[in-house]
Amino acid sequence: MTDSAAFHSASRMAATLREQRGGALDLLEQHFARIEAQDGRVNAVVVRDFARARERARAADAALARYDIWGPLHGVPMTVKESYDIAGLPTCWGSPALRDNMARHDAVVVERLKRAGAIIFGKTNVPVMLADFQAYNPVYGTTRNPWDPDRVPGGSSGGSAAALAAGFAALEAGSDIGGSIRFPAHYCGVYGHKPSWGIVPPRGHSLPGSYAPTDISVVGPLARSAEDLALALEVMAGADEKLAAGWRLELPLPRRSALRDFRVAVWRDDASCPVGSEVAERLEAVIAALARAGARIDDKARPEIDAAQAHALFIRLLWSVMAARSPIEEYERMRAEVAALAPEDESRAAQHKRASVLSHRDWLAAHHERTRLRHAWRAFFENWDVLLCPVAPTPAFPHDHSEDRDARQLLVDGEKRPYWDQLFWSGIAGLCYLPATVAPAGRTAAGLPVGIQIIGPEFGDRTTIEFARLLGEAIGGFTPPPGFG
Repeated sequence: MTDSAAFHSASRMAATLREQRGGALDLLEQHFARIEAQDGRVNAVVVRDFARARERARAADAALARYDIWGPLHGVPMTVKESYDIAGLPTCWGSPALRDNMARHDAVVVERLKRAGAIIFGKTNVPVMLADFQAYNPVYGTTRNPWDPDRVPGGSSGGSAAALAAGFAALEAGSDIGGSIRFPAHYCGVYGHKPSWGIVPPRGHSLPGSYAPTDISVVGPLARSAEDLALALEVMAGADEKLAAGWRLELPLPRRSALRDFRVAVWRDDASCPVGSEVAERLEAVIAALARAGARIDDKARPEIDAAQAHALFIRLLWSVMAARSPIEEYERMRAEVAALAPEDESRAAQHKRASVLSHRDWLAAHHERTRLRHAWRAFFENWDVLLCPVAPTPAFPHDHSEDRDARQLLVDGEKRPYWDQLFWSGIAGLCYLPATVAPAGRTAAGLPVGIQIIGPEFGDRTTIEFARLLGEAIGGFTPPPGFG
């Protein structure tokens, strides 16, 4: 295999190995060589398990020689987000307090990828506690975007997307609660899929002592092609083995097989999170391509919801979940601050603080309202197959490590906007458990990648991924960043 094989899709790599036109160890060593030579300027693969990976690659080659195929990812080299447990490796979520936390078991997703034949050789960088649109922490440092080292790769699966874009890994497993798969895919020009909530078991992707699935949060794949997203989701999804006696997953097949048959709703912009011209131009180019393909397009179609109120509900539920990861001392401090708030204070900071100490009664009321919105989305998707919208208001932005994240700002066409406004577009799918696939939509005049978000009905994961695949045929998909090809 030539060096360019590092940018082949995982599906193509697996086929090449099955046909014995190359070896798993040789392919693995090519990835190691790229990482050793180039990851110094990216800092994506921060936990490396090269020795065990080489042993597994040798075993994979020996099995291939016997025509013993382990699974659809036999011999494919890949990494996973640092927050996944891999037995014998540290899992710290970027927190110095967890630096010495060594996993004793593999996460369910890791187990399934291994059973499918993948060779997992390391883990990729994250922000502290997975709580940022960037990927930096005191343990492993800063991950830089392969397209521009002065800009972020996204977060929290930032190392995952950067590793794929740079050709360091063939496939990745990430996680997403507020856009943590989708932002990095958008910023780094790769594909990412946020699954419908609950269809991929999160066990083994949690802080020590945590066992219950987390509201809104999902785990899912990132890749360099939509075909790889589909393959990875097939491997990863399904009932947790501890629950499999009671239920099984049967995702519907894609609704359509050609772009001309899709019914496409488009959400171009919103006052809650204005979209910059660079992103808007790429969205318009996608719409034009769909029109040429004959798709039915409507930019006025919306579910019967109030977008601003839905976003406020998302923030309330999201911050409630995120605060649950905080130490008890932090929680008690926040309770005291909330008690001191004026009743009329509806500032962003006040809303975040109140959500962080939400009572169970208030959480149930919010969940009741969320369930009503889920019904509204189901009615909407009876008439529409997918909803297209931005992932974020801008391409990748410059690194900002200022300590007060609430004071950070994002520059959108010269206008300063609140940092956390970015959650508006990710919250559309996140709040109501909808699947969302991010696909490359081309690059800006400055050469930065832009992605588009494809949202579908709950459990319509195969539809959004297939739409992304067909869109890639029409406008092109992943391309390597300059200097990495």
